[in-house]
Amino acid sequence: MARSIRIEYPGAVYHVMARGNRRERIYLDDDDRRFFLATLAQACEMTGWRVHAWVLMGNHYHLLIQTPEANLVAGMKWLQNTYTRRFNIRHRLWGRLFGDRYKAVPVEGEGYYYETLLDYVHLNPVRAGLVKPQRGQSVLDYPWSSVAGGIALASRRRPAWLAGANALAAFGCKDTAIGRRQWVARLDRMAKAAVGSPGQCGVVQLPAEADGRASHLRRGWYWGSQEFAERLLALGETVLKRVRHRAYRSTPESRAHDEREALRLLGEGLEAAGLRLGELAALPGSDPRKVAIARVIRARTTASMAWISEHLWMASAANASQQIKRQPARPTPIPPKLKTWTNLS
Repeated sequence: MARSIRIEYPGAVYHVMARGNRRERIYLDDDDRRFFLATLAQACEMTGWRVHAWVLMGNHYHLLIQTPEANLVAGMKWLQNTYTRRFNIRHRLWGRLFGDRYKAVPVEGEGYYYETLLDYVHLNPVRAGLVKPQRGQSVLDYPWSSVAGGIALASRRRPAWLAGANALAAFGCKDTAIGRRQWVARLDRMAKAAVGSPGQCGVVQLPAEADGRASHLRRGWYWGSQEFAERLLALGETVLKRVRHRAYRSTPESRAHDEREALRLLGEGLEAAGLRLGELAALPGSDPRKVAIARVIRARTTASMAWISEHLWMASAANASQQIKRQPARPTPIPPKLKTWTNLS
């Protein structure tokens, strides 16, 4: 079966879902869940993503992500590979953690489709029987979703990458203590109304006028209006006209955020180090100033080691990787201004 294309464009909103390999668990305990959220936070910092909703289940997760830059593929590759590596190290395992390709459905980012998807994500624990409204439980009682994990909290306590105010405003709720309680109470009413059929809680029927190929929240290739689908089809035709090869992910569209951000950081780092671009070629690849700048670029973007080594004249991607790994264990003196910059970055 042909793989669906990834349609990327600035400002796109996606419903992203991934399951464990053979539907096995991707979180063995709460520390794993905390590791995943920390990794997601790093991915958002590197890519500029805004997360509007999330829920972590035993063997899968759901995310509602907005990408200001066209960089879903690069960010997801980093997120899942990094979490897999951390999970395997922590549990002394090896091999793939996630199953088939993650699902990423483009979503119309406002109105009915945005609102119904917010409900669908946040009511997942009810559908799974982890929240039992018939026993007086609330969606707030499930700690691993963006309800208890952010939107129901005061704005100052939310993660910077969580678009909690947007989720509240979608239902006419103010970002105040009263508004947040009203927002949670609405979800709880939906949960109680579905006591007889919890598996359908938050699942809506397609509008009569919708394209039959549209996502039904659980399947399909998009979730939005006919006009939205037509725009996606036009974008999809543009993608399909390109030559598909392994370097596709290195196209200007998918690299836009990475290279622009990496170049900005490179310029800032050189200024802080008191270096000029033309001086890099004469310095060894292990120069501590180069390594300090490389570490920041690696931590803040998804730029490849090949890109970093080329722009910092570090001989090779392998050398750049080795130098970045060695520096924390082998502290070397760097200019005070550069040290301050690396701490701020």
